[in-house]
Amino acid sequence: MTAPVLPKAKVCFSCRDVIDATAVVCPRCGTPQPTATLVGVSERRILPALLLCFFLGVFGAHRFYVGKIGTGILELLTLGGFGIWWLVDMILILTGTFRDGDGQKITEWT
Repeated sequence: MTAPVLPKAKVCFSCRDVIDATAVVCPRCGTPQPTATLVGVSERRILPALLLCFFLGVFGAHRFYVGKIGTGILELLTLGGFGIWWLVDMILILTGTFRDGDGQKITEWT
């Protein structure tokens, strides 16, 4: 028995709807989709995530930016995990191992 072949999909940059991986424009909201050159690399950037983490990290602003809404709310309620979570996120962002809400690494600075 073979596993079913699933069509490749991606998440719309704007409305977060699941769309075809080859779509240039989201059929739901009409937003043009950025073309990813590397598979597994996020469309988000390190510099905005780093600045948000540095200035508003205890409020989880960087996690909201990268699409991690649930953990952003937790970080907001615990003031950055009592400072520990904020520090770990800062180190992860600086070393290039921080991931976005889709599990892709954030590797580009600008």
